[in-house]
Amino acid sequence: MSEIIEVVVPDIGSDEDVDVIEILVNEGDTVAQEDSLITVESDKASMEIPSSHAGVVKSIKVKLGDKVRQGSLILELESADASATAQTSSAAVAEQPAESASAAPVTAAAESTETKTVVVRVPDIGDAHDVDVIEVLVSEGDTIERDQSLITLETEKASMEVPSSHAGVIQKILVKVGDKVSEGSDILELTMSGTDTVKEQKAAPAAAPAPAASTTPKVESKPSAIVGQSSGGAMVSSPPKRESPTSSFADANVPLRNLPHASPSVRKFARELGVDLNLVQGTGSKGRIKPEDVRNFVKQALAGGAVGGAAPAAGVATVSGDFQVLPWPKVDFARFGETEIQPLSRIKKISGANLHRNWVMIPHVTNNDVADITELEAFRKQINEEGKKSGQAVRVTMLAFLIKASVAALKQFPEFNASLDGDNLVLKKYYNIGFAADTPNGLVVPVIKDADKKGILDIAQETAELAALARDGKLSAAQMQGGCFTISSLGGIGGTDFTPIINAPEVAILGVSRSTMQPVWNGKDFEPRLMLPLSLSYDHRVIDGAAGARFNAYLGQLLADFRRIVL
Repeated sequence: MSEIIEVVVPDIGSDEDVDVIEILVNEGDTVAQEDSLITVESDKASMEIPSSHAGVVKSIKVKLGDKVRQGSLILELESADASATAQTSSAAVAEQPAESASAAPVTAAAESTETKTVVVRVPDIGDAHDVDVIEVLVSEGDTIERDQSLITLETEKASMEVPSSHAGVIQKILVKVGDKVSEGSDILELTMSGTDTVKEQKAAPAAAPAPAASTTPKVESKPSAIVGQSSGGAMVSSPPKRESPTSSFADANVPLRNLPHASPSVRKFARELGVDLNLVQGTGSKGRIKPEDVRNFVKQALAGGAVGGAAPAAGVATVSGDFQVLPWPKVDFARFGETEIQPLSRIKKISGANLHRNWVMIPHVTNNDVADITELEAFRKQINEEGKKSGQAVRVTMLAFLIKASVAALKQFPEFNASLDGDNLVLKKYYNIGFAADTPNGLVVPVIKDADKKGILDIAQETAELAALARDGKLSAAQMQGGCFTISSLGGIGGTDFTPIINAPEVAILGVSRSTMQPVWNGKDFEPRLMLPLSLSYDHRVIDGAAGARFNAYLGQLLADFRRIVL
């Protein structure tokens, strides 16, 4: 009798929905355990989801463009092991019924005492090779469970934790921080007891009748998805409010196994330029499309493209909004003098692409104003002096006051605490404030969550801790997500005004320059006041000029008299 198994999306390291960009099997296909079923894509990485069981595909429950998450149902399998095991078991029972019955307790006893050494290796991590080990999460002698995280890997686009495929006691760790590993690389050796082996076998759904269990050959366990928990992750096949950028593939006349082979960053780059990746010839490994391939395609399209208002010919790239630019100039700089090639850091590669997108796609307007922080700066110094005498470790910076004042301004002007989603404006009822942190490898933006519920000292301590993690390169992705509004402060460096680039999908960002003493007319004479320059950039599609000026002016009033915060 066959058994229908539901295969669901396993733990993919995120609670957010991801796009289904490729379906690698068809109904009726026979798949083995660990065979790839679908490819999903997030903002940071693409990954293939393997099958947790072997069998024949009965029905596929997802389609291109769907959004799925951990626990979402992928497909239904008719277990290949069920029928094969049933036939083998029934034959064995028919030939040797007495011997099978008597051997069962002996076999079980042997399994309970048997131990074996297993080498745990790096599983399928997509197309990444020579990935850096940035953290080892276990030690020799530790007792670990199946699916417990062992090491953390980092590529140019994402970091991921590698789980254990077995339970047992670690005998030897075969990698260290700084090593480079690929799929199949040894991670560690562990000893599995007979009890661990039996537990792993029992964890899989029973595929044969109980009397024939002793005749079933023992198979080494492999990492697998949780089965039969489709209710844990509801399908999201219903049309989402925001259309998936890959949903167009569902209607395209493209075989499911021949979708463009490209990384998430290349797909995003192509979408920004309006390039159909089906028309681009990849020059990378296995036909993978590289950024250079997209650039060359655009260059050829521009060189031989339509003139004036003529429609582009077939096979020619259409740039979104008819926005076309000249190719980037190719210059042999060595002709003019000595040069040195310095690769961009991983952070600069990622942030550079995001900044370019934000600057090109968001209509920026910057409002410049100044705030009188004479009394606030005196109060800040007083707090730090009192804290020093009392042994308080927290040092209060002006950034903590700016974050608290920004929250009050966002409450007063809710359209600034929003994001565009197609033709809708998403107004947020929470207040997470990001701040730009300068690191040796580039700028990152840690986020203070629920800043409206925290006091000045709490915010000061958290900003210090997050800034330290940023400098050490230890910020997690969760600590840089969920921001509503960003502050970029150059006060410790200099400058009078600048135009900060909005951190999409936010709609505004506050730039802060160095405060200076200036003569200010008080109605009778000039007096020296400490003035802080404020540069507010906002998305003109959401916020008009008058609202931008009012927000900046209101923020200045709060900083000039911080008592207004409690009103």
